[in-house]
Amino acid sequence: MTTHPTPGPTLDFSSERGEKPAPERADLLGGAGPSEFGSFDAHHPPAQELLDDCVHCGFCLPTCPTYALWGEEMDSPRGRIYLMEMAEKGEIPLEGSFTTHIDRCLGCMACVTACPSGVQYDRLLEATRPQIERNVPRSRSDRWFREAIFALFPYKRRLRAASLGGALYQRLRPKSMDKLLARVPERFGRLVAMESLLPPVSVRDAFRRMPERTPGIGPRRGRVGLLTGCVQDVFFHPVNEATARVLAAEGWDVIAPREQACCGALGLHAGREAEAIERAKKLIAVFERAQVDTIATNVAGCGSSMKEYGELLADDPEWAERAAAFAAKVRDISEVVDETLADARARRHPIEARVVYHDACHLGHAQKIRSEPRRVLRAIPGVELLELPEAEICCGSAGIYNMLQPQAASDLGHRKAGNIRGTGADLLVTANPGCLLQIRKYLGADLPMLHPIQLVDASIRGVRPPEMG
Repeated sequence: MTTHPTPGPTLDFSSERGEKPAPERADLLGGAGPSEFGSFDAHHPPAQELLDDCVHCGFCLPTCPTYALWGEEMDSPRGRIYLMEMAEKGEIPLEGSFTTHIDRCLGCMACVTACPSGVQYDRLLEATRPQIERNVPRSRSDRWFREAIFALFPYKRRLRAASLGGALYQRLRPKSMDKLLARVPERFGRLVAMESLLPPVSVRDAFRRMPERTPGIGPRRGRVGLLTGCVQDVFFHPVNEATARVLAAEGWDVIAPREQACCGALGLHAGREAEAIERAKKLIAVFERAQVDTIATNVAGCGSSMKEYGELLADDPEWAERAAAFAAKVRDISEVVDETLADARARRHPIEARVVYHDACHLGHAQKIRSEPRRVLRAIPGVELLELPEAEICCGSAGIYNMLQPQAASDLGHRKAGNIRGTGADLLVTANPGCLLQIRKYLGADLPMLHPIQLVDASIRGVRPPEMG
C-alpha cells in the first residue's frame, strides 16, 4: 500500500513556470492575515476536519480515473487532499501546480464511494474550486474558452440558435474534415474536442417545447415538477417527452414550468459558486410557484447539484430554509419510477434486448443511486441487463471536463468504449446527456444509445425504440 506522499522535487510548486508565492490578501481574509487560512481566502475554505478525515490509505487509487491514466500521486484523491492541506497551511500557493492538479480532477466522486473512512472529497473539491476561480488568474485563452462555454450552455435560446448553425454544419461538413482536424495544432485541441462532441442536431426537436402540464392517467398520485434542463431540452428533447409520458402513465400530473432556466450545475461543478447560487434561487422560486409534490430530473449532474441546494444556500437566512425544502423534493426519475413498481399502473410490453447500463458518476457516486435504475430496467420483460467492467471509472465527460481536458477525456472515452464493446450488448443506456455525448464520440455507430427512461417509455407504449432499428 502506498504511504503518505513525501515532499520532493515534484512538489516544488513555486519554481514551476517562474511563479512567485501568492501575495498576502488581508482584504479577503477579513484582516486576519494569511496565517489563519493559508493560501485560501476566508470564504468557505476546505474544512480542516474534512481534511483530517483522510488517513491516506490508498483505497481510492484504483477508482480514480486520472490516477488510473497517469499513476501520479498528486493526480489521485489522496494526493489532492495532501495539496489542500499544504495550501491550508500556506506552504504552497494556489497558482501553478496546485491549480493544475485540481483542474485535472473530473469530480466523478468514485473515491467517495471507495473510501472506507467516509472522506467527503466531494465537499472538499466543491470548496476548493471556487477558491481557484476567485484567486487564480487564468491565461487569456483559458479564460475566454471557459467564458464562451458559460455564455452558451446554460441558455436554451442561445443553444437553439446554435443548433441551427450546428445542423447546417453537419449537413455541409465534408468527409475530409476529420483528416483536417487531425492536423490542427495541439493548442486548438479544445476547439476540436468541442466540434467532435456535437450531437446529431434535429432542429425540429431543438425548437419543441414541453407542455406546461401533462395530465396523469387514472387516479392521480400527485404533482411532479419536471426539470427540463438546458442541453437536455435542446439536444435531447425526446428524453423529456419520454419522461413526461412515463410519469403520466403512472398517474402523475407532470408540471414543466416554462420559465425555468439552468439549475447551475455546470457552474457549481466548475467552481463558479456565485453564478450557481443565483441560478439556484431562481429555480427554487419557479418550482415554489408551481406547487409540486416532487421535482423529477432526468439529468444526473443536475439532480446532484439540486439535491445540494440546502448546503449551497445554508448561509443565506432568506433562502436557507427554502433551499432545504426544495432539495428534499428532488428525485431522479429512476427513483420516482422505482417507487411505483410495486403499484405499477402502466403495463410493460416486452423488448428483447441485451442492455448494458452505464452508471453516470453524478448518479451512482454522488447521489448513491445504483439499484433503482437497474430495477426499473429489469421490470421490462425481455431485457437482459448486463454489467459493465470498470463501471466505477468515469467515461471522461464530467460536465465540461471533456472540453477543458480533451486528451485525458479522450483516453477515458476510448477505455470506456472498449469495455462497452466487450459486453456484447445490443443497447447502451445511461442517465446523463454528457455521458451520451462522450460515449457516442468513441463508440460511433457500433451501438445504439438511450436514456433509461426512453426504454421504459417504449415498453409502456409497446414499440421498439427507433434507435434500435
